Amino acid sequence: MLGTKVIEEKKSEFNGNLKVMSTLGMGTYIQSDGLTQSGGIVETIWKQTLRRINHQPSTINHCLILGLGGGTVAKLVRKKWPEAKITGVDIDPIMVELGEKYLGLREFDVDTKIGDAFDYLIKYQSSAINHFDLIIADLYNGDKYPEKFETSAFLSKINTFVSDGGMVIFNRLYFGDNRPKAVKFGRKLENFFKKADWVYPEANLMFLCHK
Repeated sequence: MLGTKVIEEKKSEFNGNLKVMSTLGMGTYIQSDGLTQSGGIVETIWKQTLRRINHQPSTINHCLILGLGGGTVAKLVRKKWPEAKITGVDIDPIMVELGEKYLGLREFDVDTKIGDAFDYLIKYQSSAINHFDLIIADLYNGDKYPEKFETSAFLSKINTFVSDGGMVIFNRLYFGDNRPKAVKFGRKLENFFKKADWVYPEANLMFLCHK
């Protein structure tokens, strides 16, 4: 792409070869082995998705982001619901570091936890006062969606942390071999939530699951 610059490269145990890129059209973004993970087109995809949430700003008091990455979703949540308390979990400290350095992650007032999202939910103590009104599950390692995040055990657990009337949004890639996997996952979600809306921004399939 014309005007593309590589600002920094780092090797990640979890996301492979990470590159911080800059282009005239898409600004600064982070790629994992050629797939954009934060910033750039990812921001466009999440903007389209979050527009589908009809809550008033005051109703999202607590938001949990599983797969914080470089902070793209945190940025958009902070803008849409300025008073929300945001907790972000990510297994990859290098991805978070690059988000803080290049994408402004530190500015979005996120309580950041470095660790596995599955382990976080297992250890987290749920109660009536610390349920989440919105949970974002963006759980890719590079272009791989770990199987443990498709299990009934995980889906049952995540459902217990959503406040009544709240929502969980699952992001799945939706091109090539990813399509049948995403559809199968969506059918499974319908067994765990009252309603699951299927939204198709760009090359992704988003499941907006209502409790």
